Amino acid sequence: MRILITGATGFIGSALVPQLLARNHHLTAFVRDISAAQAKLPASPNIEYINTLDYFQHLDQFDAVINLAGEPIFHRRWTDEQKHRLKDSRVALTQQLADLINRSTTPPCFISGSATGYYGDAQEQVLHEESAPATNFIGELCQAWEAAALHARTRVCIMRTGMVLGKQGGALAKMRPLYSCCLGAKLGSGQQYWAWIALEDMVNAMLFLLEQDTCQGVFNLVAPHAIRQKDFHAMLGRAIQRPQQPFAAPASMLKCLLGERASLLLDSQHIQPQHLLAQGFQFRYPTLSSYLPDLI
Repeated sequence: MRILITGATGFIGSALVPQLLARNHHLTAFVRDISAAQAKLPASPNIEYINTLDYFQHLDQFDAVINLAGEPIFHRRWTDEQKHRLKDSRVALTQQLADLINRSTTPPCFISGSATGYYGDAQEQVLHEESAPATNFIGELCQAWEAAALHARTRVCIMRTGMVLGKQGGALAKMRPLYSCCLGAKLGSGQQYWAWIALEDMVNAMLFLLEQDTCQGVFNLVAPHAIRQKDFHAMLGRAIQRPQQPFAAPASMLKCLLGERASLLLDSQHIQPQHLLAQGFQFRYPTLSSYLPDLI
C-alpha cells in the first residue's frame, strides 16, 4: 500500500513505521522536522518525508492515511492557550486530511486517532464503543477530533486509545523512575480502573484495522482486562523488585498540582474493546500480568 502517515516519530508512530516497512508498504511521513525524523526512523527507500500538506490537492496517490499526530496531552498544564494547541494539533489537522480525502476520486481509507478520554469518569460502569461521551474538556476534544475524521467520505476507523505501555517511552517511561526510587504511589482511592494496552498490541491492532476492509467505525484500542490503579501500583512495584510503598497521593493534591489533567489519572474507565474482539482481533497481552515480565 501507499500510505500517508502523520505522527510517525511519536511513541506509537515510531513503533508502527518499521512494521509497515517490513510489510513492504510505501510511506510518506508528514513531519515537522525532516532531519530529526530521518535520524529517528529506519533508513529505507520506501519512506519519504514532507513537512507540509500543501503539495496535495487530493490524496488519490494513497491507499491509506494513518493519522497519529497530536500535541502531547499530559506535558503542560491545560491553560486556555494549551487547550487551543491541543485542539488545533488534533482537530484542525484531521479536518484538513478529511477535506483532502473528500477531494479524491479514489479516496484512501482513513485510520485516525482518538482517546479513551472520550468517556470521562464512569466509576464502576463497563464501557464500550456506544457508551456516552464525557462533557469535560478532554471528552469534548475527543468528540470534535472524531467528528472531523468521520467527515471523510471513505472507510474510517477511529482508534480510542488507552494508556499505551512500552519499553522505550509512553506512560511507563514517566512512572518507572519514581518506582525505581520507591516513590510510586496509590493515586486517589486507587479504585479507579485504568484502560491500558501493550505497545505491541497497539501496533498489531492498527495493522489489523488497515488490512481488514470490513473494519469501520469506532474501536477501543485497550486490553480486554482493565486494571485498578492500586493493583497496577502493586504489580509494577513487584515487577521492578521494589517493595510496595504505603504512599498515597490524595485526589485533592493531584488536582491542585495538575489541574484538569488530574482527570487522566483519577477517572475510572473500565473499557472493553468490544468491536475489535468482534472482528476477530487477538491480543498478545490481554492482561497486565501477562505483559509485565516482557515489559520489565
